[in-house]
Amino acid sequence: MVSSLIKIDTNCNLQFHTNKYTYSIMSSSSQQSTKAPPQPRGLPGFLRRTFRNPYEQDVPESPTPVLPNDPYNNNMPQVTQGISAPPFQPNEDPYMRSGSLENATTTENSESDSSSHIRSKSETHVSAKLELQMNETSISPSKKHLRAVAFPPLTNERQQHNSNTIESSIGGDDSSDSNSLRSGSTTNSTIDSSINNINNKNADESNNTPTKSYKETQFDTMLESPIIPLRDLRKLAWNGIPAHHRPKIWKILLGYLPANTSRHTTTLTRRRREYKDAIKQHYDIPDDSRTNSEQETLRQVLVDVPRTAPEVPLFHNDRVRRCLSRLLYIWAMRHPASSYVQGINDLATPLISVFLSGYFEGKDCLDGEIMADVTDCILEEVEADTYWCLTNLLAGIQDHYTSDQPGMQRMVMHLEELVSRIDADLAAHLKNTGIEFMQFAFKWMNCLLLREFRLTCVMRLWDTYFSEGDGGFEDFHVYVCASFLVHFSGELQQMGFDDLFQFMQVSCVLSVGCV
Repeated sequence: MVSSLIKIDTNCNLQFHTNKYTYSIMSSSSQQSTKAPPQPRGLPGFLRRTFRNPYEQDVPESPTPVLPNDPYNNNMPQVTQGISAPPFQPNEDPYMRSGSLENATTTENSESDSSSHIRSKSETHVSAKLELQMNETSISPSKKHLRAVAFPPLTNERQQHNSNTIESSIGGDDSSDSNSLRSGSTTNSTIDSSINNINNKNADESNNTPTKSYKETQFDTMLESPIIPLRDLRKLAWNGIPAHHRPKIWKILLGYLPANTSRHTTTLTRRRREYKDAIKQHYDIPDDSRTNSEQETLRQVLVDVPRTAPEVPLFHNDRVRRCLSRLLYIWAMRHPASSYVQGINDLATPLISVFLSGYFEGKDCLDGEIMADVTDCILEEVEADTYWCLTNLLAGIQDHYTSDQPGMQRMVMHLEELVSRIDADLAAHLKNTGIEFMQFAFKWMNCLLLREFRLTCVMRLWDTYFSEGDGGFEDFHVYVCASFLVHFSGELQQMGFDDLFQFMQVSCVLSVGCV
């Protein structure tokens, strides 16, 4: 059903209004006096009739409002005050800029629905504020008067309330989104800062912690195994053992600790307790309860201990000397077949040094400064471990320290035979010069080069000896001594008796650089 309304104004202009269209019939006088305003371009005629603003028909004397900065109107001055309007688009509805807020919002919604371009919420909010300000600059004074009558101005409180309501309705989602983004950004910044702290901490740890080599990684993996493969461990340790792993590996290779890692703690506890019992039985007793041979053995031990490793400050410490004297005397009491022989005290020095460094992550303790941090409990454990490892070491070469020392003589004869096969000229020169192998090689075999090499070199040499198994300190040691003679064969063959004997005692090992 179509409703209609007919109006006649004072100029006899006829207006026919329906719910769909608005028709105007102007009188001849009005047609002559009133010039038709230019139609906005960009929209077909039926769309211009559809989107025509009915409020403008009530003010015939006011021309159709022209948009600021309209490219099709050369007479309209450009608006420079306030917020400048965006350039006019040919397909844009002109009433979206000059109409009220409701018309602007409705026109914008219809435009967004008819086109594929979708504005964001923030852009819509900004455009609505822009259109409100443009409204004040583009509407004619007569139209402003009509709007003031139809819509009286609100009080300041009410106007502020409506403004907040409009902004909340338009930008409510924006504020929630901004709050969400703000909270999300705060969360992200917190996560980023945590990640940066972790990275910085890892970077600091990586800078402080040295990178492990492939060999050290292999040692770590092998020692963490439930059952340590002794064959693979010997093969890996043959070329040297890292200082922080050396105490534990020496105990394993000497048979003091079992291959089963779960039994290490119980084994250490039991062996250390047994050694304490041995101290009470053999050492912590009155002197008058000892026999003459026991008193003579104790006297010999107490005389040799201060002479042990005189160039190493660690063995100048009274606490270390007391431990060394005690374990040597107890070993002699428990092995009466050989008892104590000079030279056994030297064999205990590498063991004490290595086992003591195990409590300080392999730190070199030969300078003796570390003794200030060594407690009596630690020193008792080191003493017990040294006693049992020395016992196992001497078990394979015990005939070196028995009467007539048959083991020493056997090793010297083996060295002479080996040099004769490898370097016959050198063996012949030594024989023609009158130098016997027993004169210079006996000390090499008795002390295992401990008085010729630095203690750090002996530790590295013993890594290979232990890896060789039972023949390391007897068979392999002979090959080491033979290698020195062959290495200096050319120089030795040019020397006489005095120079040759002096070179064998000192200069040979000095030239190698191990002293």
